Amino acid sequence: SPGVPQVLPGPSPVPPRPSPVPPPAAIGRTAAMAAIRSVKGLVALVTGGGSGLGRATVERLVQRGARVVLLDLPSSAGGQLAQELGEHCAFAPADVTSPEEVGAALAVAQKQFGRLDLAVNCAGIGIAVKTYNSKKDKVHDLEDFQRVINVNLVGTFNVIRLSAQLMSHNKPDADGHRGLVVNTASVAAFEGQVGQAAYSASKGGIVGMTLPIARDLAPLGIRVVTIAPG
Repeated sequence: SPGVPQVLPGPSPVPPRPSPVPPPAAIGRTAAMAAIRSVKGLVALVTGGGSGLGRATVERLVQRGARVVLLDLPSSAGGQLAQELGEHCAFAPADVTSPEEVGAALAVAQKQFGRLDLAVNCAGIGIAVKTYNSKKDKVHDLEDFQRVINVNLVGTFNVIRLSAQLMSHNKPDADGHRGLVVNTASVAAFEGQVGQAAYSASKGGIVGMTLPIARDLAPLGIRVVTIAPG
């Protein structure tokens, strides 16, 4: 109105910025990294420990003060690696699909190191075969498909179930934890390529069974996680 001074609104007050809170996934990663940094004194079983990712895992664990049972086939380089790493590494020749041989490997952990705190599943095989090769008029061999599933998926489950039994006897720590299982899947579980039907199915199965197994074992204080390299 004329003669009435206008009062212009000032700038809205800026609320204080809250402290950043990491998302749950980040918190989980932080906890996982803390666990990795504190492996000194732990007893681990690593399958497929004679080569590749398994070998690197064995070497890193021993370097950081863990004691490791290296499980791999008798024909692997596992025995030689265990000798090189010394008294903190024991070689257990075994096929992950064999309940008896995996049980014997776990007995090594119990007898030589007194318990089992960590199981890392790295053992696996892969083939590159099309479902049907029209140029050669050849279908995917069913036995080859079953072999990949048996080693990668069934073998992983075999190690998990038997490791969990041994871990369940551990005295829980201050947080109620008795053990940890780390499985190895692959990016192929989510984006398989040509010729990877068997491999992708096996790794997808590992991803799919991780959550229900984790829920099965959570009341015992045994954590279960899966990584997907690639």
